[in-house]
Amino acid sequence: MRGSSVARVTVVIALIANVLVASAKTVAAVLTGSAAMFAEAAHSWADAGNEVFLVFADRAAARPRDRQHPLGFGRDAWLWSLFAAIGVFAVGATVSIFHGITELADPEPAGDYVINYIVLAVAFVLEGTSFLQSIRQGRKRARETGREFLPYVLGSSESTLRAVFAEDGAALIGIVLAAAGIALHQVTGIAAFDAIASILIGLLLAVVALFLIDRNRRFLIGGAQGGKLRDWIVGLLESRPEIDHVTYLHVEVVGPNRLFVVGAVDLLGDQPEHTVADKLRAIEDALEAEEIIQTAVLTVASYREPSIHDPDALLDADPDADAAR
Repeated sequence: MRGSSVARVTVVIALIANVLVASAKTVAAVLTGSAAMFAEAAHSWADAGNEVFLVFADRAAARPRDRQHPLGFGRDAWLWSLFAAIGVFAVGATVSIFHGITELADPEPAGDYVINYIVLAVAFVLEGTSFLQSIRQGRKRARETGREFLPYVLGSSESTLRAVFAEDGAALIGIVLAAAGIALHQVTGIAAFDAIASILIGLLLAVVALFLIDRNRRFLIGGAQGGKLRDWIVGLLESRPEIDHVTYLHVEVVGPNRLFVVGAVDLLGDQPEHTVADKLRAIEDALEAEEIIQTAVLTVASYREPSIHDPDALLDADPDADAAR
């Protein structure tokens, strides 16, 4: 699918950045005893683990469809991304919050603040580079689909892009929180600021985890799509000279940027069965030529059925939904 190679580059850049950053933060946490730095190390290792899951997600979803899986393996992307959110982000959040609470009860003596600042500055540059890559990819895909950048990244079916964008954004916020906690500890001599920063970083991870879990859950359980996406497909069908009107349309997301379309159309004229079958197959082929439409199944509607534009016609989708693209 278009953009998949760019998505892999985004994930690889994020993985390399997080492994380097996590290693540096771990060393700094051990040398300085900073609770905030410990939380940031857990945060970065969680991010690195997340990228590993995303690599599996990308590879699993890219498998070609077969007889047992006619709609392909696209949902695997959301499954592996769900594992990442639950198993990695949630663990990172728990460790950070627990360590912060422990430090509040029994604070460690302050270490070398300079080491912490240097590591956080380098981490900010590396995380920022990865974050900018996800922004570039997101803007490109948003332009291609005619949507605004932020709604596209947060709401589209591209779980890989969403996860990298969310985790890198959270990482930059986490670095700022850690730097603030360490600085307040240095200035005031109160270790509680360091511990509170650790807890805040953990809460930040928890929020990101819950958001990603919810988005992947929504796509895994499926459901009809509406909004501009549905209107676009109706327009494709009604632009065909052999179609009088569309009476029914079901659009379902079956993978990142992959749609399953089922529809009923009223064909012009009164033609033999084999001619109608050939025309429907040609229309299905034309729909499947669109990159985002993986499978299209059409049937002939009764001439008595109203057009899909009829306000009294039964619609099967949420008119506000537009998440596949």
